Amino acid sequence: MDISNNTYHIKIWLLGICLCALQGVAQNTASNPLIYADVPDMAIIRVDSTYYMSSTTMHMSPGVPIMKSNNLTNWKLIGYAYDRLVDNDAMNLENGQQTYGKGSWASSLRFHKGTYYLSTFSATSGKTHIYTTRDIENGPWEKHEFAPSYHDHTLFFEDGKIYMIWGAGEISIVELEDDLSGVKEDTQQVLIENATKPIGASVLLPAEGSQLFKHKGKFYLFNIAWPRNGMRTVIIHRADRITGPYEGRIALQDKGVAQGGLIDTPSGDWYAYLFQDSGAVGRIPYLVPVKWVNDWPVLGKNGKVPKELNLPKNESLIPGIVNSDQFERKSGDAMLPLVWQFNHNPNNNLWSVSERPGYLRLKTGRIDTLFTQAKNTLTQRTIGPESSGTIKVDVANMRSGDFAGLAILQQKFGQIGVSFEGSKKYIFIRKNEGDGTFISKIELKQDVVYFKIRCDFKKRTDKAYFYYSLDGKNWQSIGGVLQMQYTLPHFMGYRFGLFNYATENVGGYVDFDYFKISDKPSY
Repeated sequence: MDISNNTYHIKIWLLGICLCALQGVAQNTASNPLIYADVPDMAIIRVDSTYYMSSTTMHMSPGVPIMKSNNLTNWKLIGYAYDRLVDNDAMNLENGQQTYGKGSWASSLRFHKGTYYLSTFSATSGKTHIYTTRDIENGPWEKHEFAPSYHDHTLFFEDGKIYMIWGAGEISIVELEDDLSGVKEDTQQVLIENATKPIGASVLLPAEGSQLFKHKGKFYLFNIAWPRNGMRTVIIHRADRITGPYEGRIALQDKGVAQGGLIDTPSGDWYAYLFQDSGAVGRIPYLVPVKWVNDWPVLGKNGKVPKELNLPKNESLIPGIVNSDQFERKSGDAMLPLVWQFNHNPNNNLWSVSERPGYLRLKTGRIDTLFTQAKNTLTQRTIGPESSGTIKVDVANMRSGDFAGLAILQQKFGQIGVSFEGSKKYIFIRKNEGDGTFISKIELKQDVVYFKIRCDFKKRTDKAYFYYSLDGKNWQSIGGVLQMQYTLPHFMGYRFGLFNYATENVGGYVDFDYFKISDKPSY
């Protein structure tokens, strides 16, 4: 017997077992980014073993999405704080007004004595808004609002008092009325004169994004700052009392992952939830492990954001965050699933999923000359690293001057659809790359047509490709590539959008048979 040969094969066999085991561990391990989609400004709480998260969707309606997770890794939408933030010209896209990049910004989420508190602020309304409920998953939410609009605030309950901390650079604190109707007189004070100080004097973005936490009797205030010629940075200030004094330090500088706060698991593990600017797909969440050292939270592994996390594996964002829709509704179904949000406040008289069962009908009710000013564009997120959106639409009832189809919405938007000009219909593609001109037009001689947009976000490639089909099987590329770009005027990752608007005559409509979203490569 050749013992050396047998030993060799045994070693190979054992190595194979080890590799398989390691592969199994990797397959059951979460990875960063946590959510490859635009879910910025997160606030996360844990109630027993269930996690809840709020985020920012600004000018979208309904607004302030609320998500739920049982394992801190995989999330699903469960509701919104409000249907309409405010009714004014900007939120209603009336009289040439709009509120892209504004609406409501970073929220604070708390659970205190059986009540959930979700607060946000808005330059569009000029107010601070607080929504409360006893049932975060089913509502209803009660609204409280007052002026002024407290920038990037954090709500906190301490010693029977309700505090709000906010600011940029200079961080302040104020006490609220018990009924949340406003602030108590003579309670405002400066909490930290220069919260940006830990990153130095050369500053691109002063400390903001306040989130406050209490651990073992001490208070920890998280902020983000951005040194000039540097990257987004996490700053933490610590104090023995909520009113200070506070001492601060840099807590994380890696990959620009910053802004957020602390969350613990039932088993006693700690994480920081943060996000990263990731190009055209938007601002995407990360989790970073935390260890407590000398009463300070130490973020990351050797100061770095890890790729792998000791948490359950990330599942697809479909159907929890985005999802396809056949527009078929049964008794008791929501008219629109939570994955959908309108661009600004909708006119609810101009859309329906019941007038033609199994279809979404978008009707025109006014004249618009700009896509970004058009009412009732229905949207949901694009997702990375790749995603595609596909529609089937019946355009038989369009009127001259109408435009309808599928878009990817940001300031530098792309549209593919049908235009009705005179007595003829055309397949068109339009890319807003400066002049907003129509790139291609092909005459259409049938009423049902299919469109697809494919987005490639890998390594911030940020390219979109456009396709049409006359039978839903054979696809033709059209119009070349749109180089997508995240812009601050819209301040949001790209979204798929279903649109129909009139430029000459009102009263036309189109029927969308389905919207399908995929996270698989599609060519």
